[in-house]
Amino acid sequence: MVLYLSLRAVARAMQTMSRAGPKSTSANLRALLASLCALYCVLPQPSWAGRPVRVYEVDVEGQSGPALQDAMRQALVRATGRRESADDPALASVVADATRYVKNYAVGPRGESQVVFDAAAVEQAITAAGRSIWDRERPFTLVVLIPPRNRAAEDAARAELERVAAERGLPISLLPLAVVDSDGNLLAAPAMLQAAQRYGGDEMLVGRSDGAAPDSDWQWTLYTRSASESWNGPLVAGIDHTVDLLAPQQGAALAQAEVETRVRIEGVRGLADYAAIERLLQSVAGVRRANIAAADANGVAFDVTVRGGAAGLDQGLAGSTRLVRTSAAGAAAVYRYQPQG
Repeated sequence: MVLYLSLRAVARAMQTMSRAGPKSTSANLRALLASLCALYCVLPQPSWAGRPVRVYEVDVEGQSGPALQDAMRQALVRATGRRESADDPALASVVADATRYVKNYAVGPRGESQVVFDAAAVEQAITAAGRSIWDRERPFTLVVLIPPRNRAAEDAARAELERVAAERGLPISLLPLAVVDSDGNLLAAPAMLQAAQRYGGDEMLVGRSDGAAPDSDWQWTLYTRSASESWNGPLVAGIDHTVDLLAPQQGAALAQAEVETRVRIEGVRGLADYAAIERLLQSVAGVRRANIAAADANGVAFDVTVRGGAAGLDQGLAGSTRLVRTSAAGAAAVYRYQPQG
């Protein structure tokens, strides 16, 4: 009942704004903002906030110096999302002094021995070396392979995909979902994302191949809330390229601190657009929260808390086809919302 009343209040505010003259604009804007805030408070929070990854808990064989150095290389790859971090000269001292970063030892969920590194200390060292850190809350990616494989081939593919995903620090799940229509064509991006959300996913990765071997040529498509991208490659390329797209670029000059920045979104036509934009902003890598700050008849402004501030948000939205920047570089951030057809 509360949700119903909030929706009616927002609808009335937007209708009134469209009919009002200049003298009542401020009052109408306040009414719209109040209604949107009320709606935000009663709506369930989105399920696409990502899943935490245990970046610094690494399987280890023994507690020798070389074993801990190998474990640190794995932690660095997960922390940055970049394969080259294992042998990055800028991070060589972190690997060499791996024992200094040990917090404790633990037993993993399968009874395996693990070393737990000091996350804050390692991240401070990564940042000091001029390298970027990938947020530990990462998109839960549902993977679908088509056509379906037999049980043995599917189990083999799952094991290989999970191995690579664990190495790169990406939470995944391989599911046998129906993602093609009656003619064998892939479903549209909105349908893919709706299916992912039903199963608790933040995005969907679809691999298509006529061969069953891991080294077969696969056609991959990643569906996210901001854009879709396709590429070809073997089985592991599905995970590797996905992480390459999601993880921050190394050596970027972005500050690692989370900073609140304001962004204006134009082309907002109603509640559905508002909700979609909020989800899009919250799905951008590095974004911690996105709250409505102001609104008028042509658009909505959000206060976005994001790693790297305005530059970080620009980088995260660089490939988006639904939020396209219209303001010049260096000016206040203004984007136009382009809903999917």
